[in-house]
Amino acid sequence: MSKQFSAAVVGGGPAGLAAALALGKAGVETLLAAPPHRAQGQVPDNRTAALFAGSIELLKNCGAWAAIAPDSAPIRAIRIVDDTGGLLRTPEVLFTASEVGLDVFGWNVPNRALVAGLLEAASAPESNVTAHPTRGIGGLEIGPAAATLTSEEGDRFTASIVVAADGRNSICRAAAGIATRTWRYEQAAIATTFRHTRPHRDISTEFHRSAGPLTTVPLPGLASSLVWVERPEEAKRLAALDEDAFRSELDQRLQGLLGSIGEIGPRAVFPLSGLTAEAFGRNRVALVGEAGHVIPPIGAQGLNLGLRDAAALADCVAEALAAGRDLGETATLEAYSAQRSPDVTSRIATIDVLNRSLISDLVPVHFARGLGLVALKTVGPLRRLAIREGLQPTRALPSLLQPDGVSLLAQRADANQARPAPA
Repeated sequence: MSKQFSAAVVGGGPAGLAAALALGKAGVETLLAAPPHRAQGQVPDNRTAALFAGSIELLKNCGAWAAIAPDSAPIRAIRIVDDTGGLLRTPEVLFTASEVGLDVFGWNVPNRALVAGLLEAASAPESNVTAHPTRGIGGLEIGPAAATLTSEEGDRFTASIVVAADGRNSICRAAAGIATRTWRYEQAAIATTFRHTRPHRDISTEFHRSAGPLTTVPLPGLASSLVWVERPEEAKRLAALDEDAFRSELDQRLQGLLGSIGEIGPRAVFPLSGLTAEAFGRNRVALVGEAGHVIPPIGAQGLNLGLRDAAALADCVAEALAAGRDLGETATLEAYSAQRSPDVTSRIATIDVLNRSLISDLVPVHFARGLGLVALKTVGPLRRLAIREGLQPTRALPSLLQPDGVSLLAQRADANQARPAPA
């Protein structure tokens, strides 16, 4: 099999699916190359993602939100509890969406529902997305006029631009010659879900602890998702406990916040690490999601960054389309990289500093962190600025992160017709 496309997305996770749909909304004929289990939405995944308002707008604009919403829960407030046991115990801080004129900060979305909803939207005839199930892309050749992808099954495709959504060990990123910087933390996270007897009241709670944060995020009904960061050996020990013993440990950490703990879902443990690419686009390849950046699961930044990647790339490609330029040319990829670099760099730096401040043994570091939380609790303008910046950058938002984003994107593309596939 051999076919030509204007764009090819490699990877079937949420960021890759969103990128394919976003490019389709720009009028670009797009190939989605993903493993069969991804392409069919059958990946067993117990994780959830807290998606902020801009990410929800992207899902709405791509036609996916209606199918995802019933399984999701609103987040109307975020509570921070100092549980570090330090000399300076700061007061509890509660941020509410109403403070900045919002009904909700966002929604907590199960990954399975998210992937299924995005796949359903991609299967619509008007999506401009062609899904091709494959075990993987075994080769990527980058030429002067197009890139050629070869699947593990031997199928060949050409595209003007390739979107690398194939994770932190991205084959496409390597083919484009984009270097990365990586680092590790002496921490691991336990991810699961649990039921409880006391309502969460749509509040996400972060217990700031010396081993790392323990975060509960609302799910529909009397249920929440959990991301519990510990030292690696302690995380392994906790994950290996039977359900009753794990319930007892969790009950102690939550301090009665959600009442009695009930049924606990499957537990997964993953090490905490970081990655950032030296550029987010080069040699006909654009990086989205974990192909371009990996950060610890703190502050719900990871997937929101990946969805902003997808929306920003769609804008850059739409502008190239309007100008009649090669979609994968250097100017398009440099514009994309310039848009994403400040957002990604600032989020990585903020999360890294916060995480290291929790696990540091230095008293001055804990003192500075405590003073920062006190300021956030007491200084109104600073609170509101922190809330807005935490949700998304205050600089100009990509089209698809805004209401009526499809129309805004069409204006950038300045056409209702798809760009012809490369010759």
